[in-house]
Amino acid sequence: MTIAVLAGGVGAARFLQGLPVVHRPTAISIISNVGDDAEFFGLHVSPDIDIVLYHLAGLADEERGFGVKDDTFHVIDSISRFGYDTWFRLGDRDLATCITRTDLLRRGRSLSEATAELAAALLVPARVTPVTNDRLRTKIRSDDGVLDFQEYFVKRRTEGHAWEVIFDGAEAAAPTPGVIEAIAEASAVILTPSNPLVSIGPILAVPGVREALRKTAARVAAVSPLVGGRAIKGPADRMLRDQGMAASATTIGKLYADFLDVLIIDNKDAALKPEIEALETARGRPLDVVVTDTIMDSMEKKAALARTVLQALGT
Repeated sequence: MTIAVLAGGVGAARFLQGLPVVHRPTAISIISNVGDDAEFFGLHVSPDIDIVLYHLAGLADEERGFGVKDDTFHVIDSISRFGYDTWFRLGDRDLATCITRTDLLRRGRSLSEATAELAAALLVPARVTPVTNDRLRTKIRSDDGVLDFQEYFVKRRTEGHAWEVIFDGAEAAAPTPGVIEAIAEASAVILTPSNPLVSIGPILAVPGVREALRKTAARVAAVSPLVGGRAIKGPADRMLRDQGMAASATTIGKLYADFLDVLIIDNKDAALKPEIEALETARGRPLDVVVTDTIMDSMEKKAALARTVLQALGT
């Protein structure tokens, strides 16, 4: 029984730590966001892919939510002497991953092939695949014009407004081989508790992906990243409001209504259940809403949430 998971950001990585506890890891196919990929210091950096790899390999810096635990920053501190702007701080072991990826790409590997090699070296049993091998970059239309995602997210720490999210290159991007098949042939599909605009949004923007979600015979579930109208981590709530949407679990249901079967919401949002269940969906059946604890502050809670999602999907 295979499970396809759409993943991006820290919420995805934390959820994915719990999923292999309750389901066979080799039967999990993770489709990763690449919209926040960037080039720094001549290296190809794939933050969302690496967040997932590090968490599943037991190497993640859990406190920061990204990077490698107990990493050092000797290289980044030294390179600043040569005039580089080092606001995007990569640790030494994190740099090793990026150096390896960049070398593989320059030797002709695709991003998906390079990711598979990195996952194998890190002993990650689940399949981790970028949604596309083509160039796809998220940009934010802010008060100061259009910014690259990492400049908005890291350098400016999400200050100011995000009036529009732009997926540069999405129209010309092709799904990575196997992505559409993973969704079509899955026994269940899960959208992780990730920012719907900049973590899941770029995945859905790749031609064919959203249609595959609509057509799959599998039930599709999403975990709301909002609790009580606020994001657990990151600017999802503020970004939704900037674009004229309410920061609520109901909005998550609306954004995914054309393919969603189940929405998992937190206990704090229990009062929204009737409102969400009344949403019109395009799958020809009512939207199921499951109320549970979605705060993943321990491995036990991560596994419990994953188990609840699978039960809601009937797997």
